[in-house]
Amino acid sequence: MKGFRKVLIALNGNKNVLDTGLQMAKDEKTWVIVVKVIPPFEGDLNLTGIKNIEDALDSGVGKVISQVEADAKAQGALIKTRVQQGNVPDAIVEVADEERCDLIIMGAPKKNWFRKVFGDHAVEKVIDMAHCPVYVVAA
Repeated sequence: MKGFRKVLIALNGNKNVLDTGLQMAKDEKTWVIVVKVIPPFEGDLNLTGIKNIEDALDSGVGKVISQVEADAKAQGALIKTRVQQGNVPDAIVEVADEERCDLIIMGAPKKNWFRKVFGDHAVEKVIDMAHCPVYVVAA
């Protein structure tokens, strides 16, 4: 991890990505920016039976971020968390640029038959658009 001041870890549900990124950053006391991208809200929201509107709108991301912060604190990592709404590759690159990150760490999802046929190009798009290196962690 030598030479990196700030590292962005893009959460995609793969705990291995966070663990790998925190371990790499901890060795050099590098700042870590953890970002979780949620899809944009589109359409009507049926509020019947919903007690907490924020949980419904953020897809439970608050709980994920709390767990990430607890894991980082336990490992002694210097961390900042962000939740972005929008297109995944665009949001990841946007946050990396805003935070002036030196490296993006993200996970490559397992390839099932659906992804083999229709593809999942978020990793490839981030690699193409990013202004810094991208480290891909296998799922």
